[in-house]
Amino acid sequence: MEKPGFTPQPSYGQQPMGNPGMVMQPGGIRNALGKPYDKDGKRDWSHGLCDCFAECGTCCQACWCPCIVYGKNRTRLNALQQGHRHPQGGEGCGTDCMVFWLLHCFTGIGGCVLQIMNRGDVRERYAISGNGCSDCFSVWCCMPCTMTQQAREIEEEEKALNGGL
Repeated sequence: MEKPGFTPQPSYGQQPMGNPGMVMQPGGIRNALGKPYDKDGKRDWSHGLCDCFAECGTCCQACWCPCIVYGKNRTRLNALQQGHRHPQGGEGCGTDCMVFWLLHCFTGIGGCVLQIMNRGDVRERYAISGNGCSDCFSVWCCMPCTMTQQAREIEEEEKALNGGL
């Protein structure tokens, strides 16, 4: 016997199904060049490691003053993580630069460790394939090349935020 005001719920023959996961599509501001994603949702860098000479100014600066390029890349990435571009295109002589310089001068490898960590942050943000070992190997082989590659990856998102300008 049913109670007054009670409406029986229909019975279903199936368990509820989960929603399909998010599928990353080529394009968007974090993949402005539309690089294809692999089955794990990862993609390649927008520019190769040895393409650093296409951006000669950054590459030369990374050779002679890596702390400045590190500082710019770090502050540009931090600004993008907050949803906007860095107004001055990165802060070359700020706290990040100083920490890099001090660690590199006093330990000899501290700057490399910071660069490896920053490279991992960039890879994570842009869903780029690789791991800590590949980051370490790339930085040890050619730190200026990795800094330039990261600067160019960050620049692609900045251009996309600015409508391609």
